[in-house]
Amino acid sequence: MKLIATAQDSGETLYEQISQHISRLIEQGTLRPGERVPSVRRLSQQQNVSIATVMQAYRLLESRGFLEARPQSGYFVRLRHWRPPAEPEISKPRPVPATIKTGALMMRVMEAIRDPSLVRFGAALPSPELLPTEKLNRTLSAASRRNPELSNSFDPPPGNTALRNQIARRAIDTGCELSPDDIMTTFGGQEALHVCLRAVAKPGDTIAIESPTYFGILQVIESLGMKALEIPTHPRDGVSLEALAYALEQQPVKACLFVLNYNNPLGSCMPDENKRQLVEMLAAKEIPLIEDDIYGDLSHAQERPRTAKSYDQKGLVLLCDSFSKTLAPGYRVGWTAPGRFKEQVAYYKLVSTVATASLPQMAIADFLANGGYGHHLRKVRREYAHKVQLFTEAICKYFPEETKVTRPTGGHVLWLELPAQVKAVELFELALGEKISIAPGPVFSARQRFDNFIRLNCANPWTPALENALLRLGRLVGRLQEAGSK
Repeated sequence: MKLIATAQDSGETLYEQISQHISRLIEQGTLRPGERVPSVRRLSQQQNVSIATVMQAYRLLESRGFLEARPQSGYFVRLRHWRPPAEPEISKPRPVPATIKTGALMMRVMEAIRDPSLVRFGAALPSPELLPTEKLNRTLSAASRRNPELSNSFDPPPGNTALRNQIARRAIDTGCELSPDDIMTTFGGQEALHVCLRAVAKPGDTIAIESPTYFGILQVIESLGMKALEIPTHPRDGVSLEALAYALEQQPVKACLFVLNYNNPLGSCMPDENKRQLVEMLAAKEIPLIEDDIYGDLSHAQERPRTAKSYDQKGLVLLCDSFSKTLAPGYRVGWTAPGRFKEQVAYYKLVSTVATASLPQMAIADFLANGGYGHHLRKVRREYAHKVQLFTEAICKYFPEETKVTRPTGGHVLWLELPAQVKAVELFELALGEKISIAPGPVFSARQRFDNFIRLNCANPWTPALENALLRLGRLVGRLQEAGSK
């Protein structure tokens, strides 16, 4: 019997409807632990959907702990169906702009991130074994042999032509229609944010941000002498549009800077319809939106979400991205599509770093052109979904029962709300003594809020030593909870 309604009727995608159908069969006992679920081909025929749709549904169920894939055998119901922990609630920051002071704690966190002797849960770095380093090395060498001058060349704005062509082609997957001339390459994603902020605001201006948000965004705003207005943000759906609309009426917001697809540290992803409403809301007030889409390609499903830029009709969305999280963190190649602010962004790029090295850009352009990027993304998406699941299960096992954990559908970080008695900064110091680094919650807030929250990076290779580090970290949390309760 076909139970799948049309996506248009329900507002859900077909693969989400299929995943819900299978999960109901598991929960009611029709499909029992250890049993093989219908093959991909059989279910696609039963429900009259594509094989790709069923694969997406099964991978989603795998990431949520309902199914497990067995090589050459198909998908099976997990022997022990795991129920995820409670999630943190929407944040509730003060609706007043703040002057950011990242301070000594940030420096301590950055020192720990750089220390290779630690189990680095605190650094949101991609997994080294998932990066196509050898293939990129060969691509880099080939580009250098073809054009020896590239190894000692640089590209001033707008940047390498071949790379901009490839970026424009891939932008179709995000819903955007960009030409190479719309795009400017930068020295990493951080420079893209920096030059875009300078193009739309000046010292003293107020920038609306998510709460919590990536500490690098706070550092850029601080370095430019601007203020941050934290907007309530939901762990799944991102920025509250209602709260943002209220803030825009009450405060002189000059620009917004949001990570709409898989926010760091929440992992939240704003629904596409909300993105459209966001763009329209800001366009009505002529307020620019700087959209940091650095995690957009790391969806746990096989299709990535749209960008807000895809709804931009007035050139007010400045899309920023980088290959640092997906492909080559050491190459420091980022880019921006700054809309109507292209001339200003080009000027600030020139006065900050002048240009971007030619050879890394050419190597990435060749990698994209030869079809390796799509295959690479399919691999890392599966791996990160699986690792986030493993981390979440371990946290449920080793951390106090009151611990709350986000449920990201993309990226490779988790945001944990610890028991109220636990102070994240104290936990950070104790964890260093155990040779473990974490990112404490206060560094993700302009007002140093989230004092009982931490962020963990799940990209690291899953090993017995890593699981033992989570065990030891969970014990530290338990000790602090017990001490705070006395």
